[in-house]
Amino acid sequence: MTDAEERHGPPPYWNAATRVLFRFFFLYFSLYCLGTQILTSLITLPDGEIPDLATLWPVRLIPQWAATHVFGVAAPLAYQDTGSGDRMFDWILAFCILVIAAIGAGVWTAVDRTSLSYPRLDTWFRIVLRICLAGQMFVYGMTKAVPLQMPFPYLAKLVQPYGTFSPMGVLWASIGVAPAYETFAGCAELLAGVLLVVPRTALLGAVVCLMDMIQVFALNMAYDVPVKLFSLHLIVMAVFLIAPEAPRLARFFFSDKAVEPSRLAQPFATRRANRVAAAVQVVIGIVLLGINVAGVRSAWKTFGPGKPKSAMYGIWDVEEFSIDGQARAAVITDNERWRRAIFDFPSSMAFQRMDATLARYRTAIDTQAKTLALTKGDDPKWKASFSFERPAPDQMTLDGEMDGHATRMRLRLVDHTKFLLLSREFHWIQEGPFNR
Repeated sequence: MTDAEERHGPPPYWNAATRVLFRFFFLYFSLYCLGTQILTSLITLPDGEIPDLATLWPVRLIPQWAATHVFGVAAPLAYQDTGSGDRMFDWILAFCILVIAAIGAGVWTAVDRTSLSYPRLDTWFRIVLRICLAGQMFVYGMTKAVPLQMPFPYLAKLVQPYGTFSPMGVLWASIGVAPAYETFAGCAELLAGVLLVVPRTALLGAVVCLMDMIQVFALNMAYDVPVKLFSLHLIVMAVFLIAPEAPRLARFFFSDKAVEPSRLAQPFATRRANRVAAAVQVVIGIVLLGINVAGVRSAWKTFGPGKPKSAMYGIWDVEEFSIDGQARAAVITDNERWRRAIFDFPSSMAFQRMDATLARYRTAIDTQAKTLALTKGDDPKWKASFSFERPAPDQMTLDGEMDGHATRMRLRLVDHTKFLLLSREFHWIQEGPFNR
């Protein structure tokens, strides 16, 4: 086939509704991607993460103005990263983008009355949107496939009463304790990302992405995970990519008729140029995948299975406890009595009270001097110090001062690997359900 034969024919005709919808979604998705983590997750810096554009001055003044004058919110919006995608800032930002996109689409429609369609702009916009969507699939898919997003429950979680879990805590713990399922879910998201960056498989990638994100959105809604708004946007983006091919998909699945080739325009007029463009997209996908692999390697050593452990690692039952020389019996249930001491990370620990609540502290352990220093994150002036002895690997004594009182504890290490949640193995054959 010659280059001349591959040149685009006359531009297709879009009806008025299609033109208006394209203008709206072009503006909305462009602003949303530029203002949120969708853009910043495509870029990496050696010195740290890049803040989302919408949180920087003066852009953040727009949602703050809307919060004050439209929604009557008097307090300043919290735009700092908290790990939540459902902050009031995020919802009002989405509202502002919605209004701007609607007004922009209206102005665009009034100014441009001659264009019957935007095939070239549509083609390039879809390529960029595919890359953006693939980037998110790589981000979330990689942290699940390893798995890291829902880590295996930490020691403190193993002794926390189930009734005190939040719905999100239940989801995180249940998936974390089943890493094979988390890896499966992550691989499904990675598959969507890989398919999205290859032009020939982009439609299948958008379909797989849609299925993945519907499941994620359903879990976010059911377990109150604060990524509802963001996962909904990923669903809408996938639907936007699928929409022009929906008739072909319907014909393939629901009729016995042949499916015609895609009519979506190519970015260039020649086969060679389109091949180069496809190769560039694949290279971008490989780079994004590599960036996330590097990030996962770092996270593995920070809070994953490769994380460093406390020198006192383990769950320790408090067998004897005294304050100012007066013994506190194990039956005492006030907050002066510790039930367990839990050491997991090198720089933090937690005491579990008799009512099962946790008191968390920062730690500084000197194994040479055999000292343990405690501080509180919310009270920099508060300090406690102990000397410790390890007469046996499963025994420890703490002797020092805490809250202005002489405090002494004798502790015994619990073999947490015998907990049913950890010791119960997989069984192909079961004569009955083992539901405890």
